[in-house]
Amino acid sequence: MKLIVKLSCILVLLGQHTVSAAQNNFTQTIQIPSGDVFVPIGKYIEQGDAEALSAWFDKNLEVSIMSRGGMASKVQATQIMSSFFNTHKPESFEVSHKAGRANMKYILARLKAGGELYSVVLFLNGRRGTYRIQQIKIDRIAY
Repeated sequence: MKLIVKLSCILVLLGQHTVSAAQNNFTQTIQIPSGDVFVPIGKYIEQGDAEALSAWFDKNLEVSIMSRGGMASKVQATQIMSSFFNTHKPESFEVSHKAGRANMKYILARLKAGGELYSVVLFLNGRRGTYRIQQIKIDRIAY
């Protein structure tokens, strides 16, 4: 029983370390023990924290905001997302659908930002147990 408690504590501490590494923008592998990579990603989107979100970006990714965009480097994508968050302050982020396989995951979500409602699609690619954002697509929802 003591061994299980110690191992659980170690896993919790490791999980906190890897998430804090993303918050401090370190370049290192990010692994979440719970297995749901969308928990921290969703949190960073809801907070409008482009720097923390960028820890999940691949070296190059596709960024499309309101049908404008294309391929961008990690630095460019961070700037694009920062600009979006500065002009559209996030209020809430709600995942409506998740799917994927061992090496690919995606979500469909709704982002309320700046008094508007947006659909968000994120595609992540997995390699060796870690996931990186390959595509971000944000479009305004007409209502």
